[in-house]
Amino acid sequence: MDAQKLLLLPALVLLLRRGLSAGTHVLRRPLIPHQSGHHRLLRGEKTVPGDGQRTEAVYSGSASTVRNVKDFGARGDGSSDNTKAFAAAWKAACSSSAPVTVLVPEGKAYRLKPITFSGPCKSAITVAIKGTILASGRMSDWDGADRRLWMLFDKVDGLRVEGGGTIDGNGQVWWKVSCKVDSAQPCKGAPTALTFRSCRGLTVTDLKFKNSQQMHVTFSKCANVRISRLTISAPGNSPNTDGVHVSGSTDVKISDSVIRTGDDCISIVSGSRSITATNIVCGPGHGISIGSLGANGAEHTVSDVLVDTARLEGTTNGVRIKTWQGGKGYARNIIFRNIVMDNVKNPIIIDQNYCDSPKSCGEQKSAVAVSGVTFKNVRGTSATAVAMDFDCSRTVPCRGITLQDVHLVTASGASAKSFCRNVSLSNTAPSYRRRAPRDDASFRPGGWKK
Repeated sequence: MDAQKLLLLPALVLLLRRGLSAGTHVLRRPLIPHQSGHHRLLRGEKTVPGDGQRTEAVYSGSASTVRNVKDFGARGDGSSDNTKAFAAAWKAACSSSAPVTVLVPEGKAYRLKPITFSGPCKSAITVAIKGTILASGRMSDWDGADRRLWMLFDKVDGLRVEGGGTIDGNGQVWWKVSCKVDSAQPCKGAPTALTFRSCRGLTVTDLKFKNSQQMHVTFSKCANVRISRLTISAPGNSPNTDGVHVSGSTDVKISDSVIRTGDDCISIVSGSRSITATNIVCGPGHGISIGSLGANGAEHTVSDVLVDTARLEGTTNGVRIKTWQGGKGYARNIIFRNIVMDNVKNPIIIDQNYCDSPKSCGEQKSAVAVSGVTFKNVRGTSATAVAMDFDCSRTVPCRGITLQDVHLVTASGASAKSFCRNVSLSNTAPSYRRRAPRDDASFRPGGWKK
């Protein structure tokens, strides 16, 4: 190799490392799906001069138009209403025949009233939330609108929502009038911060949620969903502030997220199957729940759920299945494994007699069937004496419940207890029915640890 070529090599390496020319704004985001199903790496942005000057995203091999909400009139001063500007930016993006990024700039706070981002759209859309989206603090802004929704993405396929920004539900104004906080108040619904309905090929990643009015993020009738790197927070006493809520959805994967709220960290309800949650930190809140199912005699089904690698800290419940008496359907093929409990009040619980009602719930003959549930490698401390509670239906008992490498003790280190009623434990000779609490919550294949 001659001397001239040797001199060129360091310059070439430097250019490859830089990737972009100086002054190009780099968006910290991974791959986004193209309409064809291929992925392209977002390299940054550039300004395109000419009539109607616009911003484009720079990709490896292609370009995608960026619709910056500020170009549609969004002020981002924390107090002005930006709803119309966001709606206009979405309309422009959804009608584009080429991939589009809707940009919510960093360092600004954009206040929004209830808003719906409707599809189907002509091409793949990425919503890059870099700044803060803040809910209106006036409850009257929901007059005439669906009280349970704040931001809704409806029938949008191939969507990515990401960017490292914050979605703030401004929930304090709603919590204080909740009947769970003030019993003199009527029980009414409050908005979910972010709802995805009937979306396929959806990715939600690298976002912060805080202080939602009720649930933080909900997936309803969605398919092929990937959720990762979420940080969700609300006070432990905030009512109904579930972190991630999955309803009627299939092929949903939740990973690498920290959820600290006043209700379930993750809740999975009827019509959901093939749901996976991995590497989750939870607490405070009510733990990771399947249900409730079967309320008011309804037929509900949940199947093929895996919760793998989770840490629950100071939660009211750990991993839980809850169903109402009188319901129909099933919860089956469910695995909880590699779970660490840290001072959790009810680490393992199956409750077929769930009753979240001011009135007592009488015993009924029908129930949602619970079967094929495995608890494997569950360890840690229980804040109560009873670490495992299986309270199942007399007429539709829990079947095929497997416990393997479960070791739970009280916070003081003493042996914890278990309660089993109307439950058939897999790999054991007898069925356990109407048993009083016993002194060891450790289990090994083949029977209770001696």
